[in-house]
Amino acid sequence: MLPQPGAVRDACGPADPLMPHRRTNPMARKPARKFRTTRRASITIDGVRHRLMAMPIQPQWQAAAAAKGFDIVARARDRYHLVLRCRACGGLNLVKIYVLMNSQPRCRACLERDWRARAEAAGVTFLRRCPRARHYAWVRLACGHEVRRQMELIDRVGRGKTAIRCEICHAARERAEAEARGWRLVGPDPEGSPHYRLYAHDGPEGCGHRQRIARINMQTGRFGCAQCGESWSAAPSHIYLLAIELPPAESDGPWERVIKLGMSRDPVSRTRHQLPRHDAVRIEILDSVPMPRGRDALRIEKALHGRLARQAPQLRIPRARFENHLKVGSEIYHSALERPLRRAFDRLRAGVQPPTP
Repeated sequence: MLPQPGAVRDACGPADPLMPHRRTNPMARKPARKFRTTRRASITIDGVRHRLMAMPIQPQWQAAAAAKGFDIVARARDRYHLVLRCRACGGLNLVKIYVLMNSQPRCRACLERDWRARAEAAGVTFLRRCPRARHYAWVRLACGHEVRRQMELIDRVGRGKTAIRCEICHAARERAEAEARGWRLVGPDPEGSPHYRLYAHDGPEGCGHRQRIARINMQTGRFGCAQCGESWSAAPSHIYLLAIELPPAESDGPWERVIKLGMSRDPVSRTRHQLPRHDAVRIEILDSVPMPRGRDALRIEKALHGRLARQAPQLRIPRARFENHLKVGSEIYHSALERPLRRAFDRLRAGVQPPTP
């Protein structure tokens, strides 16, 4: 027996009173459930306001939070986030449910307190975490400038393995180094070398020429202007007398005071950069006599060395004694020659020059 047409239509569901010709399908997918948010209730975490969600909190979430040192306060922002209160410090944290159930959440307040202590150990002041990179923070250096640095670097500074360089102070030092030599720092090397800078000869006696110069040469003065510079033989120079304190030859021995006689366009640079091999060597300029030209300084220096070689060869210090401390192979004498050489410098200053050897 064939079914009646009405029975077939009833099997598809009750008729729609507004549209009798259309039947509803009981197997059709229900619309997505919309979760309610409280209209006015919100919570502020790390300066950001989040809406509270009127949604249940599962018991297994509470158990997981308690096992990891937190209490669940509420659900906020969306259905995937929870507000956790740290049992150690009471700080609030917005954490995803997936993170709570599958890993150990970290309290931001406790983390910042730890970073603050690490920064204090490094001699800097912690300001705030970097919002763009979780391993970085903004700190204030001893000079007062604020910089962004990785916390791993802060830890190495605290252990004394490195130091933090302030770019602002570093640029000011480079400008001062150039001005002391009569030049002006223009900018980085146009060819991209990290060891060179672009300088302009804009000092009181400058010609305006721009030139690439290694920064170490700008510090030591071992360079010349390619447009108006002079060779060392025509440029002004100095005859200098140095007192050098050499570290003891043996671990329990005394320091030894020796004398060096030489010539240089810049005796100060000679003592700081060109002569010592390490920082333990102590060097003091005893006297310095300016010379109009480098060739005059060289002639007088050779005359003095020749006289010392003839009159006091036994007062020359063997090279093996100082070669590990100084970047020279000769011209080092016993301290007993200090007073005779000082008298010779006084005669040079008065215009009496020694004869050529």
